[in-house]
Amino acid sequence: MASEQRSPALPHGVIAASAVTLGMVATVGGALAFEHIGGYIPCALCLLQRDPYYYGIPVGIAAILASMFRLPAWVSRSLLVLVGIMMLVGAGMGVYHAGVEWGFWEGPATCATSSPGITTNAGSLLDDLNAFHGPSCTQASLRVLGLSFAGWNVIASIILAALAFLGATRKAA
Repeated sequence: MASEQRSPALPHGVIAASAVTLGMVATVGGALAFEHIGGYIPCALCLLQRDPYYYGIPVGIAAILASMFRLPAWVSRSLLVLVGIMMLVGAGMGVYHAGVEWGFWEGPATCATSSPGITTNAGSLLDDLNAFHGPSCTQASLRVLGLSFAGWNVIASIILAALAFLGATRKAA
């Protein structure tokens, strides 16, 4: 009888780090798709809520690599905790933005709406670009099941934070 070759088990943290990183990529990718394909122009707070994902994705990739190269478990765990903290910050930003949309509190001054007029010459093009501001942060551009993009970001961020913290605390098999 030929002996079966078993593939080596995945190192601790690879599955959790991969799941969290792919989740972050999917979430920010979805936001970018709504912007570039769907035509939804993000407000200043929408753009700000993407930052934890932009910073978290490379950290997630580092956690995957740390696990794959079998660095000490504390390295991948620490990176997963860092990702979890970033996602909690993202959730907080989403709660703040949703509160602005629902009128619970005032948004920042950068959320005022104004748009440039039609450019008549090339000299005023830069002035027009500098004067452009995205849509108001107080108006949700789309609500799905009663939640705006900010509300869905809160849910996604909390789920991703939970996955990151779970992966960081899971014992190696």
